Amino acid sequence: MQNSPAWLGADALNSWHICLFGDANSPHTRRWALEMRARGWRVSLVTARPEPLDGVEQRILPPMRRQADWLLRVADAQHHVRELAPDIVHAHYLTSYGYLAARCNRHPLVMTAWGSDLLVTPHTRPWMRWLTGWILRRADLITGDSASLVEAARQYRPRAPVHEIHWGVDRARFAPAPWEHKDGLHIVSLRAWEPNYQIATLIEAFALARQQLPGVPLQLHLLGGGSLEPALRAQVQALGLAPSVAFHGRLDDAGMAAVLARCKISVTVPASDATSVAMLESMACGLAVVASDLPANRQWITPELLVPVRDAQALAQVLQRLASDDAQARQAGERNAERIALDGDRKAQMDRMDWLYQELLP
Repeated sequence: MQNSPAWLGADALNSWHICLFGDANSPHTRRWALEMRARGWRVSLVTARPEPLDGVEQRILPPMRRQADWLLRVADAQHHVRELAPDIVHAHYLTSYGYLAARCNRHPLVMTAWGSDLLVTPHTRPWMRWLTGWILRRADLITGDSASLVEAARQYRPRAPVHEIHWGVDRARFAPAPWEHKDGLHIVSLRAWEPNYQIATLIEAFALARQQLPGVPLQLHLLGGGSLEPALRAQVQALGLAPSVAFHGRLDDAGMAAVLARCKISVTVPASDATSVAMLESMACGLAVVASDLPANRQWITPELLVPVRDAQALAQVLQRLASDDAQARQAGERNAERIALDGDRKAQMDRMDWLYQELLP
C-alpha cells in the first residue's frame, strides 16, 4: 500500500479480512487474533486445535495425531481458504500451519516463526530443511520475535522482508507489585511442563539451593501444565520438596499476574527458544529473571543471570546469589520493568504489525 497507513481507520478496515492459521488453544494465537479484531480487522482462524474465541470464525481441520498428518490436510486447508476468501493469510508456526498456508497459494501470505520450527525442526532431517526453505520463499512477509529467528530466516534467502515483531506484554495487566509486600522468597516458572522447558532441571536446582540456604523460606511455583506432570510430581516427592513446590497448572492472565505479584525471581531455562512471552511478562512485573544462555535471551537478560542449558548446579548458584542478596534481585527486577516499558509493550508491537499488514494491501 503506497498511502500512509494513518488514513486507514478502524471503520475502513472492517472490509479487510485476515485468515490466521494456528492453534486456537494457544494463548499467543488468541492474543494475536483479539489484538487485530480490536484494530478493526475481520479475523478468521484455520485450526487443528479449536477452542472458542469471541468474534473469530473458526474452520476446523481434522485432528493431527502424528507429524505426517500435516501433509494430508492440504485439501481441507485449501477448501477453507477458498470459502473464506481472505485478503491476507497469516500462518503461525512454519513447519505445520505454515506448510498448509503455503499450499493454499493465496497472497499476500505472512509467515511467523515461533522458535523451534525454525531453530530446531529444520535440522532434524535434510528434507525438513528443504521444506522450511520452500515455505519461507512463498511468503510475502516473514516475522520472528527475536534477532536469532530473523537471522535464521534470512539464511534461507527468502524473497520477502523479515521483521522482528515481539509478542509483547499487556502492561496494564502485567505490572510490578510493591517489592516490600512480597513475603519470603517465591520463585516462579511460567513454562509448560514439556521436555524442552527443562522443569526437572529447575526442580533439581531448587533442591540444591534449599540445601545451601536452610534458613531461607524458598517457595517454587510451577505454572503451565503439560505431559510431564506425573514425572515432575514424582521428582518433587522424591526430593522431599512437596511442602515447598506448588503445581498451579495452566492459568489465565489474571491468575498468572496474581502469582507473579507474590514472586521475586522467575526462571526460564529451555533447551531452545525464541523470545519467551513468559519471560517478558515476568520482566514487566519487576521480577529478577534467570534464563538459559540462548541467543534470544541474551537480547533481554544480563550475562550474570544466564546459565548453561541443563546445568542444575549453575542454576542453583544463581538462585542462591539472588536469594542471599535481596537488593541485587530487586535492582534486576527494576531494570527488567524499565526495559519492557521501552521495548516490550504489546500495543506498540501489534500497532507495528497492523502497519505491516496494511502495507500488504492493494
